[in-house]
Amino acid sequence: MGLKSDVWIKEMALKHEMITPFCEENVGKNVVSYGLSSYGYDIRVGREFKIFTNVNSTMIDPKDFNDKNVVDFVGDECIVPANSFALARTVEYFKMPRDVLAICLGKSTYARCGIIVNVTPFEPGFCGHITIEISNTTPLPAKIYANEGIAQVLFLQGDEPCITSYADKKGKYQNQTGITLPKVLK
Repeated sequence: MGLKSDVWIKEMALKHEMITPFCEENVGKNVVSYGLSSYGYDIRVGREFKIFTNVNSTMIDPKDFNDKNVVDFVGDECIVPANSFALARTVEYFKMPRDVLAICLGKSTYARCGIIVNVTPFEPGFCGHITIEISNTTPLPAKIYANEGIAQVLFLQGDEPCITSYADKKGKYQNQTGITLPKVLK
């Protein structure tokens, strides 16, 4: 298994639609950078956000998530309240090959502002937009810029395809197109 370079990522994106839309260069002037990088791809955050709120004083339960815990927001800039959390989605849609796993890490520009970005691995066979978890760890409100970079994806290719892919398992988040709240299959 090895880390994949920009040449491989570009080929997979253009020939196999692994990343759509795909930005062939790294854009970084006057924006939080996004696009192709040396050994990864900097994904962009979309304009839709779900901001966590305690207005309704409900409990967070991953097995029975109450959508009253979030406020929907659409815009070019999202303010995540102090010590709070928001969900968003990527601009990019991913189609992961059967022999590729992707790992996502937050961008240093946001990390230096106390913004933690968490995304779980993109499993082989996964298709969809990625739901992004954005935590503001500071005692101050934090601004997130839509259509700009939020995290970097690193691609690892296995020596052979996996036996059971995310698609084979009929993963519960397969083909997600918007921000997907937590769910447990029953």
